[in-house]
Amino acid sequence: MKIALVQQKFHSNKEQTIKKTCEFIKEAAKKGAELVCLGELHQSEYFCQSENVSYFDYANDYEKDVKFWSDIAKKYNIVLLTSLFEKRSVGLYHNTAVVFEKDGSIAGKYRKMHIPDDPCFYEKFYFTPGDLGFKPIQTSVGKLGVLICWDQWYPEAARLMALQGAEILIYPTAIGWFDKDEEEEKQKQLNAWLGVQKGHAIANGLFVVAINRVGFEQDASGVEDGIRFWGNSFVFGPQGEELCLLDNENECVKVIEIDKKRSENVRRWWPFLRDRRIEYFHDLSKRFID
Repeated sequence: MKIALVQQKFHSNKEQTIKKTCEFIKEAAKKGAELVCLGELHQSEYFCQSENVSYFDYANDYEKDVKFWSDIAKKYNIVLLTSLFEKRSVGLYHNTAVVFEKDGSIAGKYRKMHIPDDPCFYEKFYFTPGDLGFKPIQTSVGKLGVLICWDQWYPEAARLMALQGAEILIYPTAIGWFDKDEEEEKQKQLNAWLGVQKGHAIANGLFVVAINRVGFEQDASGVEDGIRFWGNSFVFGPQGEELCLLDNENECVKVIEIDKKRSENVRRWWPFLRDRRIEYFHDLSKRFID
């Protein structure tokens, strides 16, 4: 299967950003991509750097956005992973990944479950935690374990997707550095981010894909300088092997071919699922074991 990763920056407004996204999708389709993956909240700036009620207006176009990306998936005959700001009801919003089938129909969606609340990442102000659970999405190219950004740090989420038959784990992402941090600290953060997801690949014997944005985006509130999104979108194989790693500055679309049969072969030799002592795992449902 050929997968396309669209690593992109924000182009001053929604219209220009979507125009660039569609150019990348067209290029990916020409290269034979069957599955095209976009980054987290790819239509807009990363507005969660500050708490501003006016940003909720972005979600008013959710239904129009769904229709637009449905048409794009159908036009290019691809399975398309999008990341949208969903207005579910007045005062109820989600950070939602919507997956479209090649005919434009909705194959499924995932609402972000783990919601951060940190300086410049004030997502709890905007997003209600997801209530759809950790359920893989069945598509014509396979069963996709779609998770979103902050979910990347939780092995439980990856495991639950794997236990329900996910064939690949995919993380649309918006993560970056603060320029004021030391270079050593920045490298530690990046290495931690890559390392934990490599662990998900190895522990579950699955391909893992992350699509992160690039570019510097100012904090509109002026409290902080802003975030320099670090790119480094990647594909890791089921033994943690690096199959693709993009840089930390440039927009691009990268098409990479994977063989899903490799996951089965790896799991036969390294049967981690077989050897799980599930009868002793009940305490994992506790916040902390006092």
